[in-house]
Amino acid sequence: MRAYRPVALVLLLLLIPAFLAEQPSSVSHAQAPSQAQALGVVRFPPTVEPRNDIQMQNLVPIRMRDGVTLYADVFRPLGEGRYPVIVSRTPYSTERTPSAYAAGVFFAQRGYVYVFQDVRGRHESEGAWDPFHHDEQDGYDTVAWAAKQPWSTGKIAMQGGSYLGQNQWRAAQANPPGLVTIFPMVASTSIYHDWITLNGGWRLSFNFGWGPVRQESRIMQNTGPHTLDDATAIHFDTLQRHLPLSTMQRLAGRNAKFYDDWLANPDYNDYWKPLNVEEMFDKITIPAHTFGGWFDIFSQGTLRGYVGMSQKGGTPEARTMSHMVIGPWGHGASRSFGDIDFGPEADVDALDLQLRWYDYWLKGIDNGLAGEPPVKLFVMGRNEWVYENEYPLARTDYRPFYFTSGGRANTAKGDGSLTWTKPAGSSTADRYTYDPANPVPSLGGNNCCGTPTPTGPKDQRPIEDRQDILIYTSEPLQDQLEVTGPVTIVLYASSDAVDTDFVAKLVDVHPDGESYNMAEGIVRARYRDSLSKPTLMKPGQVYRFEIDMVGTSIAFQKGHRIRVHVTSSHFPQFNRNLNTGAKFGTSAELKVAQQTIYHDAERPSHIVLPVIPSRGPRQSEQ
Repeated sequence: MRAYRPVALVLLLLLIPAFLAEQPSSVSHAQAPSQAQALGVVRFPPTVEPRNDIQMQNLVPIRMRDGVTLYADVFRPLGEGRYPVIVSRTPYSTERTPSAYAAGVFFAQRGYVYVFQDVRGRHESEGAWDPFHHDEQDGYDTVAWAAKQPWSTGKIAMQGGSYLGQNQWRAAQANPPGLVTIFPMVASTSIYHDWITLNGGWRLSFNFGWGPVRQESRIMQNTGPHTLDDATAIHFDTLQRHLPLSTMQRLAGRNAKFYDDWLANPDYNDYWKPLNVEEMFDKITIPAHTFGGWFDIFSQGTLRGYVGMSQKGGTPEARTMSHMVIGPWGHGASRSFGDIDFGPEADVDALDLQLRWYDYWLKGIDNGLAGEPPVKLFVMGRNEWVYENEYPLARTDYRPFYFTSGGRANTAKGDGSLTWTKPAGSSTADRYTYDPANPVPSLGGNNCCGTPTPTGPKDQRPIEDRQDILIYTSEPLQDQLEVTGPVTIVLYASSDAVDTDFVAKLVDVHPDGESYNMAEGIVRARYRDSLSKPTLMKPGQVYRFEIDMVGTSIAFQKGHRIRVHVTSSHFPQFNRNLNTGAKFGTSAELKVAQQTIYHDAERPSHIVLPVIPSRGPRQSEQ
């Protein structure tokens, strides 16, 4: 039982004029922006001015069906009245930082009740903390509670990013009464496929840094002892090299049972299936707005969330009215990311974007949303927003770009090249040695959230002289080439190991030699046919692998070159494959593997690029 009762706190925002009038039920304001306008700089006029009198009620108890009480802070306009409600559920504490109040104050000022709840077992809420596993039923119960409160109109939306986004999907699949829409930002749709792993490749730095280092128990842990580089610290990089993985967290003074469970379930099995919304899109009957970045760790969730809803949503409205925004960011909107400044149009005010969505769905305000294309993509290289009617784009030309060499594609100075012409005869295969004791260091890519691994587009030249990276590069482009959509590499390869990894990057090479990663993927050999039923390889046998590079939107400029990296490690973003076939996480034995990549007529390794024909008038002007 709690030792104290909820209290009410009135927030007087004296610098903003009061606005106490009733909200209009239908107001026509901004129409959909033209294609000539950038999403990042469009500002939709507010339907009402923000009000200066709101209240926050702290520690509001919400009882779950099993008797556990979760606690929330409730932000709402002062005085009597009913308002639409936005629910957000966090494992990071509703009180941890001043910024925790930002969304609650923003939406309450604009005529919403905002319910901000600590999830089960975290911070103020009761119960045991087991990431992900209670989010469906607890989300349902919280939404149902909000719909019945005296200050509620009964229309509920959900809000938040990352963990706060994935639990929106989980609640929505349960169809709680009153839930009208969700807005999952930078969010996973399958905890196995795009959180713990990337389609089977185990995300070491993120899992370890997010999991036992920071989330072991009820409160957020201090990462200092594990990231400070001094004599008294166990540095994060040192920890991540520890083998076996099953004892790593003990060195950091952690003992998170859920992390041991993750390690014990490396395959896609019954432990993970209940956490996969992608198998349940047909149960979600409301529109969803996904929001993410091309370099976000959960970019696959952003893309698959929209595709799944637009193709499999449980109602016509869910299919036709779900939307997506994806920009050149990591785990949140920004103008610059990694080594690249994408210009002022890149940044987006996420709160403004959400407000417009909620105003349409919860207040019935005609703000032009229904008349605009559902997909907004940022095309890197041209650094502009485009509006599309679907994703992947219906007019995509999926073009294979074939690997070729004289057998010496190692390093950027090798003879590896890319050609649109399919090999017609034999060719000398490329070979490299993969030593798990000396893995290719992670340099940019799709990671997030405070782990030391560099993220985003980074100049790849520091690693392009390694003999264990095969590099295939095109001739300079004679014209701009836009690549927007899912990217796949088909790789014909063999190894003298029974298990290994193959990792690939799509790279934009500038005329001055700067070389930036734009998409990446991994395949773990044992999962080449099934993530649920792994099978080891026969040494020396040639296999066909598909590496899912997730997706991108990049206009390779005239004079630039397209490049592909192929290697066997990306550490510590992904754990090192030890090449032995031993049970995952339990062994410290390393085996050096000899890898061979084929690119002849019978085994034409290639990358499949989603090429977009030259654009005429942009889609939203048509």
